[in-house]
Amino acid sequence: MTDFYCSAWRRTAAALSLALPALALPLAAWADCSRDIHVPVSQIGASVVGSGATVSGIYPEILRSLGARMGCNFVFSVVPRARLEALYETGKADILIPASSTPRRDQHGLFIPLLGNRPLLISLQGAREPVNSMQELIERRELRVALVRGYDYGHPYQALAKELSSQGRLFYEVDALSVARLMQSGFIDATIMNPTILSGAVQNDARVLGLADRLRLEALPELPWGLSGAYISRKSLTAGDQAILRELLEKAARSGAIIESFQRNHRPELLSASIRPR
Repeated sequence: MTDFYCSAWRRTAAALSLALPALALPLAAWADCSRDIHVPVSQIGASVVGSGATVSGIYPEILRSLGARMGCNFVFSVVPRARLEALYETGKADILIPASSTPRRDQHGLFIPLLGNRPLLISLQGAREPVNSMQELIERRELRVALVRGYDYGHPYQALAKELSSQGRLFYEVDALSVARLMQSGFIDATIMNPTILSGAVQNDARVLGLADRLRLEALPELPWGLSGAYISRKSLTAGDQAILRELLEKAARSGAIIESFQRNHRPELLSASIRPR
């Protein structure tokens, strides 16, 4: 982990220690979680950072801080995003975080919104003509697109992916860093995700150093502002544990700690385009 991230997590932990104690009294009325809560995660920029057996980042730190105050121990493991989705759907992941709300995910768990989120079309700065809609992107056959396997921003996103794949212009990658490396090399022209994910991912890798400063962000009307949060599994957890975790996540959202953590780890221009309070 780079010095940048070590410093960022120290600031995050210090801020959480000040922001979260006020939540302890209301949480004291709840019983402890009945067992360890298993949270497989994928590396997602500054939101989730995995280094060997060590898992840190905005969401793991918030879960640990609040969990310690209400008797819930979170056990994290790092897996590819597509694998994470499978674990959630089969009841082998107690929490899916972070995640956008989709009908497919709703079948398996309860969604708790944590913040507003908007995916954008991301490319490198250059002279090409703007892309103003998904239809324009479909028609611009010279533009090659890479997406992270397992990311899901709803039906329009999936329909676009299907069309681009049929045209032979779509490439799936395991994580945002892999997408960034393809973009840096010129093999692909664009991707779709929240820019904080891509910006956070490239901070750790010298092969894409400086790429975060060259990003071109374009909003697509078919991908409006939505909600990002966490899913609590209805398959793997008891009703009691579901209630405790719901209260924990609601407290985290209302405290403002999540937004403050994003502000400490990302440039204002990225946040204003893609992240806001729920």
